[in-house]
Amino acid sequence: MTANLLVLGGTTEATALCRRMAEAGIAGTISFAGRVARPVRQPLPQRIGGFGGVGGLVAYLRAEGITHVVDATHPFAAQMSANAVAACGEAGVQLIALTRAPWVAGSGDDWSHVPDIAGAVAALDRPAMRVMLAVGRMHLVEFAPNPQHVYLLRLVDPPTDALPFPDCHVVVDRGPFTEAGDLALMRAHGTQLVVSKNSGGTGASAKLAAARSLGLPVIMIDRPALPARREAHDVEEVLEWIAHAGTDLGV
Repeated sequence: MTANLLVLGGTTEATALCRRMAEAGIAGTISFAGRVARPVRQPLPQRIGGFGGVGGLVAYLRAEGITHVVDATHPFAAQMSANAVAACGEAGVQLIALTRAPWVAGSGDDWSHVPDIAGAVAALDRPAMRVMLAVGRMHLVEFAPNPQHVYLLRLVDPPTDALPFPDCHVVVDRGPFTEAGDLALMRAHGTQLVVSKNSGGTGASAKLAAARSLGLPVIMIDRPALPARREAHDVEEVLEWIAHAGTDLGV
């Protein structure tokens, strides 16, 4: 059987996988949720938008003759990942997640763990500070109950709606970032506290290294629980899986 992959994308790992797939001549499509206005250009055909839940994804897998799904979405895209597990089980399609190992606090880190976004909101119920809020555009409104802080927001796209904070500064930029760059950014804005999802990987870890260098506390949002699934932490492991998961490829 010749492989025909669906890559659920949106991460640097997904882009790297698509590049290697194109080099290896592996057919596939990458799908984006459509939350970023200008997704990174891909070497494979791409589709943008949701599938319509588990049923819609099952229908897509069958209609397109998908043999393998690689879930390379963000570690916090819990609903999409859960839908992928359910849909692949129903459609009888092979599934693997290409995911980043989570960050672990090291020497010099001052992290406070919270279980979810609501926990981070509660942790910010404190006197006014200058906060780097690195949680992505979709969650900003949830932090509106804490308007006392001065927020530093780094977004992939310029905001199109009014932001829910009376005092905030927006930096439009796309990773990967550097420790030197994030040190300069935090110093320029007088950052006193960093709020971050535990996304893992290297592309967004610079803010944590910068916080360590500056002696700043970090509120770390733990990852959501996901259904059991096969996982890989690098592209070559995924290609090896493809080669031995019911295909005639010699990857």
